Formats: sequence, structure tokens, C-alpha cells
Amino acid sequence: MDAQLKAAIDDLGRGFEEFKSANDERLKQIEAKGTADPLLTEQVNKINSAVTDLQKAKDRIDDIEAKVNRGDFNGGGGQDVVDKAKSEHKAGFDNYFRKGHEANLRDLEIQAMLTTQSDEDGGFTVHEEMDTEISRELEKVSAMRGIARVRSIGSPTFKRWHNVGGTAAGWVGEEEVRNGDTDTPKLKELSFEAMELYAEPITTQAMLDDSSLNIQQWLADEVGIAFAEQEGDKFITGNGVKQPRGLLSYTAKANGNQAFGELGFIASGKNGGFADTNPADKLISLQHALKAGYRGNARWLMNDLTLEGVRTFKNSQGDYIWRPGLTEGAPDLLLGKPISYDDNMPVIAANSLSIAFGDFYRGYLIIDRMGVRVIRDAITRKPYVKFYTTKRVGGGLNESEAIKVLKFTA
Repeated sequence: MDAQLKAAIDDLGRGFEEFKSANDERLKQIEAKGTADPLLTEQVNKINSAVTDLQKAKDRIDDIEAKVNRGDFNGGGGQDVVDKAKSEHKAGFDNYFRKGHEANLRDLEIQAMLTTQSDEDGGFTVHEEMDTEISRELEKVSAMRGIARVRSIGSPTFKRWHNVGGTAAGWVGEEEVRNGDTDTPKLKELSFEAMELYAEPITTQAMLDDSSLNIQQWLADEVGIAFAEQEGDKFITGNGVKQPRGLLSYTAKANGNQAFGELGFIASGKNGGFADTNPADKLISLQHALKAGYRGNARWLMNDLTLEGVRTFKNSQGDYIWRPGLTEGAPDLLLGKPISYDDNMPVIAANSLSIAFGDFYRGYLIIDRMGVRVIRDAITRKPYVKFYTTKRVGGGLNESEAIKVLKFTA
């Protein structure tokens, strides 16, 4: 695997050097003649796309390396450290999943502290290993889940108070009376509701009877991608009605004019695109629109097509502002900050909010109500067995000042 990773890194490095060489020639032609050879422009675009593919290949190998280091390929592992109650629940759930036997499974759930009472919606909570496997599938597909704060809750709604005005403070001498003349705190309640997301994979009893079937991996594969695609989209675009409220559903105003719960934006300088001259300057402005306290853990969020355009930008010293990660586990960097890629971010268009920059861990909160639940149905579609699988998840803006966006407008 080390050899594969090294080869992928070498390919990415060579690809980027080839891209820089071709693009520099294109820029020289534009500077000299006002336009570039169409064939050269086409070549640059192809190399640019190839660099994106190489970068994705390197990321995939990084992910496999991480799994190997965690021991995820050791046949399930970790069972020897699971306590007795959880071990008994796993055996009981596996029996229910394969055979439909429910005996004592509800009691085992309670003993394993996966639930405290009967669930009015029916079904049973998957065991811990299966839940973990599903969560890993979600993180692989949903970019926001990998960078936002994720909190598990036991109730339908999570509420917190945010001090909009900041903590009250003042100066006083050691022996002087505290006059209590600091500003009164302004508290704003934030409420995040977990909405139900479902999938319904289908198989046969014969397949379930096959002891070689890894049922936790099968369910994770079947529902993980379906869940991840649905929630990943809504973490960006959701309207908050029976779904998470997405990052870009919040009102965006010119930076400095936004209120609490609104996003601040920097204009790109051109409607539906970057400014024709010094386009990288607006990305630098977006970086510095974020308060210094948030910049330490900040990163970029955009889709691949947007990045392919940004990759051509240079700073005032003539250096490319994008740098590939050329060591194991190293992220690609834009203006010195890591990039997350999310195809749910909009492509560049008039007034689009296609690039975000910020500390997403502080800025966006995802809530998971504890436990993925499964209802086994071997009746309604014989000879098939359906598994109605549900997960309750929500999300929304947590600290609006922690994230800024680039709006493609003049």
C-alpha cells in the first residue's frame, strides 16, 4: 500500500507540474495576443481535470491506509472489548436480522443502554458495531459530516443558548465596588430538531441464511450511501422542513451588514464569475473577512468544478495559490488552508454562493438522535425480506460568524 500511495503522490506532483507549465504558456499567449490558442486551452482544461482525478485517487488510498491503521480489515475486531450486555445485544440483533426472532431483544437493548424504553415507531436499534460501520459510510460520502460538529442526542430536539452580545466584562480596581454597569447579556435560543431519514434495502432469506454474509457490512453498504447522499445534500441546501436546514439556506448579506444567524458574503467582483483581473484577491478578502479567532481551524468548501477554475489562479508574486498534498495524509491547500470538496455546493452562476470558508466545526452543527433502527418485514413482498431502516438527523447554523461565503456578483 505504501508503494501505491507513493506512486499516487508522484503522479499528482507530475500532473500539477504539467498543468502549471501548460497554463503558464496559455497565460503568456493571452498577455501577448489577447487570446490563447484554442488547442492549448483545451489541453490545459484536460490536464486540470486529470489533476482532479489524480488528487481523488490519492485521497482514496489515504482513506484505505487509515482503515488499515485502525484495524478495520481484521474481520470486525474489537468484539473482545465489548462488554457483556452489548455482546448479548449484538447476538440477539443478528438473530433478529437473519431469522426474525425478537425474543428478549427489547430487554437487551435497554441493558446495552441503546434505549431506555419501547419505541413507539417499532423496530430495533442496530448494535454498536453496525452503527459505527454505517457512520463511517456516511463520513466517506458526506463532506459536511466530516468537517462540522456532530453531536449525539437522546431526545427529538437539541436546544442551546448563544450569547449574541458576548460575555459581559468591565474594568475595576482591586478594592472598588463592582457597579454592575456592564451590558446585559443578550441570549438567543438555538433549536435543532432531528428529522427522520429512511431507506429500505431488500434481500432474500437464502442470502440471510448464508453464514458468510457479513450483515453489518451489507446493511452499511446498502443504507450508508443512500443516507449520506440525502443528508449531504440537505446539509447544504435543506430548508429545515422535515429535513436539516442547510448552510446556504440562511440569509446572506454583504459582510458587516449581517445579523446573528445570517451569513456574511464577499462579492466576487463579477456577476456569475470571478473578476477578470486579479481574481485571487477576492479569495484573500474572503479569508480575512473571517475573524482571526476562527481562521486557525478554517478550511475551504466548494465543488470540484469550482476548484478547477480556482486552480489556475496566481498571487501577486506569480505563484499558484493551490498546492497539492504531496505527502501521506496531507490535504490539498488553497492559500495555505485545506480544502473540502462537496458536490452539493452550487456551480458558479449569477448570485451563487459557490465557495465557503470558515471553521465549520464551530459554524455548523449536525445532530444524530442515538440509534439507527430497523424493522424486518418478511411478509409484504414475499419471497423477499425488507429492512425498513431509519435514522434521525438534523442540522443547522451554529455560529454564523464562523463561516463566510463568496457570492458571485459584481
